[in-house]
Amino acid sequence: MSNCDPKRAIYAGTFDPPTNGHLWVISEASHLFDELVVAIGINPDKTCAYSLKQRIEMLQSITKEYSNVVIKTFENMYLVEFAYQSNAKYIVRGIRSASDYEYERNMRYINSDIHPDISTLFVFPPREYSEVSSTLVKGLVGFENWENIIKRYVPEPVRQIMIEKFNFNENR
Repeated sequence: MSNCDPKRAIYAGTFDPPTNGHLWVISEASHLFDELVVAIGINPDKTCAYSLKQRIEMLQSITKEYSNVVIKTFENMYLVEFAYQSNAKYIVRGIRSASDYEYERNMRYINSDIHPDISTLFVFPPREYSEVSSTLVKGLVGFENWENIIKRYVPEPVRQIMIEKFNFNENR
């Protein structure tokens, strides 16, 4: 590697839980950048099904093969400000649909108003991940055979944590 600054990017979300689509974005971005910060945004107005500790554990377990990926959290700041404070020049966003694109396009312009030196990179996952969201996955939990149904939507370590959490809550 040359003596230039490393290319650092931020990929942020709530990851409640991380899906195969999230993992695809992480994999793609890890090949594009010297360092990828996967950042869990903490929004006090949003109720998450999984604790911050569980989401960090899930992300660490599914990204351990990527030596250039680090997991961090941020709270009470704009994503672009977190990127700036992290010395990242790029924000990576996954686009699954036209509505995602419209929202992310608008956010890209606002981010550029705040920090024009930070670029947003859009990646489009393969078709099999285009309809998968954390909300969809959470909605599958609890029904008969859900443990097997979610196999196609989440990485195995995430599935195991989901099963443990659901069985713990159901046995209380």
